Amino acid sequence: MPLSLLTGFVCLASGIALLRMGAALRSHLTPEKRERRRRLEINLNGRLGDALLTEFHEDTLYYTYDVRGVHYTASQDITGMRDQLPEDTERLGGMVTIKYSGQNPANSILICEEWSGLRLPPPKSSADADAIRHSAQDPALAKSAER
Repeated sequence: MPLSLLTGFVCLASGIALLRMGAALRSHLTPEKRERRRRLEINLNGRLGDALLTEFHEDTLYYTYDVRGVHYTASQDITGMRDQLPEDTERLGGMVTIKYSGQNPANSILICEEWSGLRLPPPKSSADADAIRHSAQDPALAKSAER
């Protein structure tokens, strides 16, 4: 048997073995782990864009966005990330920031474990803050500034 043919068979067998090993490793991932991996991958390598958060029901955010003239409507299950939402979910809605895959713009996220694109309005002003949201000064410093 010629050496080049033998080398070809060895390479082919090695490739098949690697494909089977990859498939075996992927099959051990639960759907939750696959979804978490997808979110973190988009967070790491995704592009930023603007979207409109249209609805919020229980554990799902619904939003729409445009990329290169194509309109997308998407949703994201946020079951494990409810702690990233404000206590008052009535404040959700309007413009948000998304991250999407450059190769597949339909693959997008609004939030993940390490990032959130939700744009929340500022909290209601307190009595200790002035009109431009500066904190009140220390009383001792205020007296020294008056002198």
